[in-house]
Amino acid sequence: MAGERIKITAQPRERVGSRDSRRLRKDGLVPAVLYGRSDAKAIVLAERDLRRALTGGQGLHTILDVVVDGGDGNAHPSIVKDYQQDPTKGRLLHLDLQEVRLDQPIHASVTLTLLGTEDAPGVREGGVISLVTREINVEALPMEVPEHIDVDVSAMVMGDTLRLSSVRAPEGVTLLDDPEETVIATLTMPTREVEPEETPEEAAEGEEGAPDDEQAPEGAADEPAGGDADAEAGNVEG
Repeated sequence: MAGERIKITAQPRERVGSRDSRRLRKDGLVPAVLYGRSDAKAIVLAERDLRRALTGGQGLHTILDVVVDGGDGNAHPSIVKDYQQDPTKGRLLHLDLQEVRLDQPIHASVTLTLLGTEDAPGVREGGVISLVTREINVEALPMEVPEHIDVDVSAMVMGDTLRLSSVRAPEGVTLLDDPEETVIATLTMPTREVEPEETPEEAAEGEEGAPDDEQAPEGAADEPAGGDADAEAGNVEG
């Protein structure tokens, strides 16, 4: 379960825009917006501190106690609402933080982890388990949002379909997705590539132009019957 709170210091950001954001990133800072219950503040955070906080045991579900320099000095418990990341370098480019009340439930997206895949009878028979839904939506208090939810698939047999209705929610967590319509995993035989059978038209095209063993040698059909005898007669006349 989640439950980790990390204090992080932010600086107010007076100028906004892509040019200023690029300058901040070069200096090792991440532009961000802190959405409060009544207003929004443009801030910057040290990328090193932010990455250390969000790559810990609770990941993106870590509660960040944001303290803005020059502000009221209070810590603002916040969660990551959205973020942008460089697809090649993995660096954080922008962050949206949402201030929350720790005594009120929030909605969050939680990843699923499959347990017992090798023990499933269908897998031992040669089947393959496919994870269909990787994340589900939950409701819980900010400090009780789980980092992930474990799903036991060790009893799945060939042809089984596991739905959300079979997933047990951790204590204090409510699953929000449709329990019957949400398919979590399936267990099926692996697909095999089958070469298409040759059609009669393709077979005929393949045989066209093939050498015929019974065909007469080239030029034999043009030679008249008895040609040698006629040649000898002409020589006699000459």
